[in-house]
Amino acid sequence: MPQKFYSTKSPGQFVDLKEAVLRSLPSDNGLYMPEYIDPLPAHFWENWRDLSLPEIGFEVAKMIFRDSVPEKQLEKIVHQSANFPAPLVTLKEREHILELFHGPTLAFKDFGARFMARLMGWLTREDEGLLTVLVATSGDTGGAVASAFHNVPGTRVVILYPKGKVSDLQEKQLTTLGGNITSLEVDGTFDDCQRLVKSTFLKREMAEDLNLTSANSINISRLVPQSFYYFEAARKLPLGVQPTFVIPSGNFGNLTAGLLAEKLGLEVERFVAATNRNDVIPTYLQEGEYRPRPSVATISNAMDVGAPSNFARMEDIFGNEWKSMRARVAGFSYDDQMTREAIRRIKVETGYTLEPHGAVGWLAAEEWRKLNPEAHTVVLETAHPAKFLDVMEEELGEGAVAVPERLGCLANLEKVAIPMAPDEEVFVEWLRSMG
Repeated sequence: MPQKFYSTKSPGQFVDLKEAVLRSLPSDNGLYMPEYIDPLPAHFWENWRDLSLPEIGFEVAKMIFRDSVPEKQLEKIVHQSANFPAPLVTLKEREHILELFHGPTLAFKDFGARFMARLMGWLTREDEGLLTVLVATSGDTGGAVASAFHNVPGTRVVILYPKGKVSDLQEKQLTTLGGNITSLEVDGTFDDCQRLVKSTFLKREMAEDLNLTSANSINISRLVPQSFYYFEAARKLPLGVQPTFVIPSGNFGNLTAGLLAEKLGLEVERFVAATNRNDVIPTYLQEGEYRPRPSVATISNAMDVGAPSNFARMEDIFGNEWKSMRARVAGFSYDDQMTREAIRRIKVETGYTLEPHGAVGWLAAEEWRKLNPEAHTVVLETAHPAKFLDVMEEELGEGAVAVPERLGCLANLEKVAIPMAPDEEVFVEWLRSMG
């Protein structure tokens, strides 16, 4: 029986997979969730440690989507999208790093973007007209989506990013592909970009006329493939060890994907949300009151989010009970000075190079282990250090980070971006002009 999806604001109303993925956002401004998230069957757990990442991904996606996608097609989508490794690196006893930057754009967003592009391609295989993919980015999402959808027939991509708040090489990944990729340089914050994207989906008639969909983590198809690598990390740990996953967090899609993995049966000791100064969720976990606020700029820019959209899904998973969420998720936050010091210190202590987001995660893991000395922490390292070259060279010296060819080749390409005011009416008018 095919999976159905409900809005977090209207649990009794359901849509099918195509509607949930292609329309992205329910008309009531909630977020879509699967009706059923059942534990994986016993036969999966009998040999799951011997499966490859794509093989695990297929079993996970099959369980979540049920019969919404034919098995052979779903297997093809997973194997084509998750075709790069996610190594688990042990730096010290019980202290691990899960490297998620080995995809085409050197960021964990490759898992979700590549899966989404192929799933959307299958869902629209018989449709006429152009699919317009909107995405707000604070750094890595835009590059991953641009790469995944570049020159895909029947699609065009519009990327909104905050002016002056992404690294130089991140910006080049967003603005140099051309073809069916258009970049808008918004004079504001990531929250402004996200607000502009979400506002268009609430204009239902226009969204349908322009055949709009979103590639942000508001889209449920982004989260499903991000759950794959939690299983991948856990299977590489010693038998009987339950990992504590430490997740650098901004919009909280990555952490929500981990919670989906747990609902599918993965045994997890605890989840730790690591944030920079944008500490809305850690504050909520401590005090029980959710107070979104304007984001502030930091060197860990992908986490500069003041109103995390996936908080709605987290609430839904925990039945809107603060105590239940707090029992499974801990939260810590750190400023730029602490992040910079961690980058330098961990390089000296272990020889490992952490970029700013991973450094925030490592700090949270250290703090958690002080409280829980027996914990096996797995820090999700979400991007390659070369994407933040200015910060890395300031802390570790010029030439300390080798730039992979697929990034280095962008340096001399010309940026092409359209200036955009953070105004909903202006943005909507521009979208309509695209036709």
